Amino acid sequence: MDNSVIVAEASDPSGFDRLTRMISGFDAVLLLGGPALFLAFVALVFWLMVRKKRKDEALALEQDAILPPEPSLTEKGISPTPPQPLDRHIRGDQGQVQGLDQDQDLDQAKFPKTHSESELTSLKTESKSWIATLKSGMVRTRNALGSSLATLFSGSRQMDAGLLEKIHETLYRADIGVRATDRLVASIKTQFGDQSSSEWSDVQQHLIAEISAIFRSNDRPLLTPAQAPFVVLIVGVNGVGKTTTIGKLSARFMADGKSVLLGAADTFRAAAIEQLEVWGKRLNVEVIRQQQGSDPAAVAYDAGKAAVARGKDVLIIDTAGRLHNKTELMDELGKIHRVLGRDIPGAPHETWLVIDATTGQNAAAQVKAFKEVANVTGLVVTKLDGTAKGGVLIGIAEQYGIPIRYIGVGEKASDLQPFHAEEFAKSLF
Repeated sequence: MDNSVIVAEASDPSGFDRLTRMISGFDAVLLLGGPALFLAFVALVFWLMVRKKRKDEALALEQDAILPPEPSLTEKGISPTPPQPLDRHIRGDQGQVQGLDQDQDLDQAKFPKTHSESELTSLKTESKSWIATLKSGMVRTRNALGSSLATLFSGSRQMDAGLLEKIHETLYRADIGVRATDRLVASIKTQFGDQSSSEWSDVQQHLIAEISAIFRSNDRPLLTPAQAPFVVLIVGVNGVGKTTTIGKLSARFMADGKSVLLGAADTFRAAAIEQLEVWGKRLNVEVIRQQQGSDPAAVAYDAGKAAVARGKDVLIIDTAGRLHNKTELMDELGKIHRVLGRDIPGAPHETWLVIDATTGQNAAAQVKAFKEVANVTGLVVTKLDGTAKGGVLIGIAEQYGIPIRYIGVGEKASDLQPFHAEEFAKSLF
């Protein structure tokens, strides 16, 4: 081959070589111009954002200039309402907590709202309508007891053995219990046994008086200390509405002008501390707590210290309600008693057992069990409006001699009221 041709081909680069050189040049441009392009893009985005913001502000100013100002309440012909005071009452609670505990559902509860002065006054004088509320709440028990007894008397009846047996059966079926039933039937026999005929109205009045006497025989004044705080220990099994009762009791004390502090010493049950804290937040009441599984006595000790330091009038302490091991529960409650007494003489001044009336004779069994492990000084009875077994209170009072402090016949805080023997006895008939 001619050498001149070879030299010419070597000096003329191929297409592949030219492409390679072009790519190398493009890389150099990217290396030098990339950062500049990125900064330019960021500046463009920022400028667009500022431009949009200024445009929106200008549009808003134009709208303000076009639209007339909103007329005041006076211009609308509406009298402005002055700020209303906060009510310290809980409005009530409904249902049960699903997946947490058998206590009342906190999420569904109706909690404090603002009220006018007249509404607040009516809440503080709610006892005037309590008799009607009690009568309405006790309708199921009244049907099982009073109405059933009334049907035994068609006009005048001689108080013979057959009628006495039917009265005994009716009283027993109303969950009054053997001991109280025997006492009531014996008193009816003594009062009316020698009469040729007996009217139901007379027998009814006799039963009201006799039942009232059973309750009054247990009356004891609250052991209130000369110097605050007044310490109440709350005991009871899970599911009776213990947490809800503590909330309602707190509301009642606050309505009476008392300052309240709560102690979450039920560190055994899951969610017990959290539930009590929910009530505390809704009532604006401080809750002294530790972690779940902590020593309940340590919580009670901290709560007692805090109540004294903060000058609280009332300290309410929640406790675990397990009864599967009476020895452990007795030791736990005994330790709580000891640590509270170190800083507060005589504390706890009251130990109240919460029982659920719907459980009937099971409630009586709970009274017996807790009486063996704790110095129970009073009972708080819940859910009387949801049962026909309210007569169990008569049997409990007759057999165990423990005063009933409060009864609940509804969802609102005002439906938890101090117990009065004659009022309750009348509501049964």
